[in-house]
Amino acid sequence: MPIRKPEAKMLLSIRFRFSAKAAFLFFFICQNMAMASGQTLLPVDFSDLPVLQDDFDRSSLLQAAYRQRVSLQKLSPETQISIGQGSYNPNQLIASINEFVQIIEKAETGHDTAKALKEKFSAYQAAGGKSADAYGKMLVTGYFEPTFEGSLHRQPPFLFPLYVQPSDLKSEKFANSGKVITGRISKGKLIPYWTRAEIETRNILSGSELVFLKDPFEVFLLHVQGSGKIRLRDGTLKSVGYVASNGHPYRSIGKLLIDEKRMSTAEANLPAIEGYLRDNPEDMTRVLHSNPRYIFFQWSESAGPRGNSNIQLTAGRSIAIDHQALPSGTFAFLCSRMPVFDHKGILTGWRPIHRFVFPQDAGAAIQGAGRVDLFLGDSEGARRSAGLMKEEGSLYFFVKN
Repeated sequence: MPIRKPEAKMLLSIRFRFSAKAAFLFFFICQNMAMASGQTLLPVDFSDLPVLQDDFDRSSLLQAAYRQRVSLQKLSPETQISIGQGSYNPNQLIASINEFVQIIEKAETGHDTAKALKEKFSAYQAAGGKSADAYGKMLVTGYFEPTFEGSLHRQPPFLFPLYVQPSDLKSEKFANSGKVITGRISKGKLIPYWTRAEIETRNILSGSELVFLKDPFEVFLLHVQGSGKIRLRDGTLKSVGYVASNGHPYRSIGKLLIDEKRMSTAEANLPAIEGYLRDNPEDMTRVLHSNPRYIFFQWSESAGPRGNSNIQLTAGRSIAIDHQALPSGTFAFLCSRMPVFDHKGILTGWRPIHRFVFPQDAGAAIQGAGRVDLFLGDSEGARRSAGLMKEEGSLYFFVKN
């Protein structure tokens, strides 16, 4: 829900009140100042928040909060995380999570939650998109953990590999900016690593295969999702997880197909993109190779997928954000909508969602203060929902005063 403009109030005695026009002007100026300064969070009064009534189960909320707290406990005490105009160390954020959990355990309604939070917390709204029209509006998508059949040996139909991190992949961190550059060493210099097209057409990484899948699109989808499960030929189910990338930027194949007028923006979702590639197999390699980014994997012993900070993700509660634009280490409240399917998997409508979430993951496609990706789990329903979600929403962050 976007920050609402202050309403004009009537004059009471001789106390000054903004007129409706002045209030609107004040909001407009603040909004544009925030955009001009690159501010990604704007303080918001609790009266301007949506009703903080959580629509999901309490057990998952407490589980995600616990995992957030454990992650914070592993950080160096000197770590500083910026939220709004303040900077917080791990102990302060742990105290914030602990206070939030106590509130959730006692509150019976969303109004109870808001009242308790108002007494001890500050609230901020994610700035959303860069334009004035998009201010406060988030693009909300969903992601899931897929399961595919695979083989430890290359044999038909299992011909398309996932690779482990290659030995020649190197990263260099620049002290002045903190930026990390990934590539390979050639003639004593760090140069860009091989692209997706080069890796998949030149057999460069032969001998570094982790497992083989049936289909190049399944490989690509695992790269996008970052983790998944592989059912081997003997029936064993093993998890794979992200370990590194080739350092190239992510390029959306959906945007490519839109730009080429293969489909409209409204049509471009996972089922439509997969449908186009299945119907046009001669074009699959070109389209997939348009994204130069490549992901390397490892076997994972974790019971579930882990986020970029090695936090085990909680379905319906963990979100991926751009941690350069929005804060980690705390909790947030997400408002958007999700698809509804019948027992046959047919879309029947959409329902609103409003729930507390935790920033515990990141992704190359999740850039800026206007993007949030909700982890939905590993079920078929999660896959269906994630494939369709690209919804408008709003996101509010909280931290203890």
